[in-house]
Amino acid sequence: MIAHIRGNLSQKHPDMVIVDVNGLGYLVFVTLGTFYQLPRDGDEVFLHIYTHMRDSTLELYGFSSWTEREMFRLLLGVTGCGPRLACNILSGIRPGELADAIAGDDIARLVAIPGVGKRIAERLVVELRDKILTQRIETDTRAMDRVEPEVREIRKEAVSALTNLGYNRKDAEKAVQNALDNLRSNNAGPVILEEVIRLALRNRAEWLQLTR
Repeated sequence: MIAHIRGNLSQKHPDMVIVDVNGLGYLVFVTLGTFYQLPRDGDEVFLHIYTHMRDSTLELYGFSSWTEREMFRLLLGVTGCGPRLACNILSGIRPGELADAIAGDDIARLVAIPGVGKRIAERLVVELRDKILTQRIETDTRAMDRVEPEVREIRKEAVSALTNLGYNRKDAEKAVQNALDNLRSNNAGPVILEEVIRLALRNRAEWLQLTR
């Protein structure tokens, strides 16, 4: 079972990428959220991997964050939800927002995701609500123990810097968190405020360019 891939980004498309690892190209399916976090072609990329066996075929699904990978895994446990639908769901809503909708029994929000009908939305709530709530309690407890005071202060200062540049607070918090997740996924070493701000601005600029 493949847990992660680190290599050079050979090709990228909204639904899949090819990662070159020592001359061997791995085709990896991705969500739009992960696609927006990808570097330029030829640059090094790191993806958390979920390995899925389908009939006699092995498929790889890649994610920029462990949180998205784990939400994908939970979605696969829902009746009638295969990997392609799970990717589609995570392309239409961020993992945290999806967890909020499931935990809050927000059927209307779930149905608003392209490809999700009322029946699937109800299954998501019925089959995942308790798991989401339990996992969130455990994750929040671990996160409070794990996050260093310095990182919390850097997050606060980076959000403040982005809001001063014209971001609304919600977008600033998302951009900064994505930057922190990206740096940690790539084992970038100590977290530096300037690097967090630079990466948050770059990811946001790339996203805006793609959506024009």
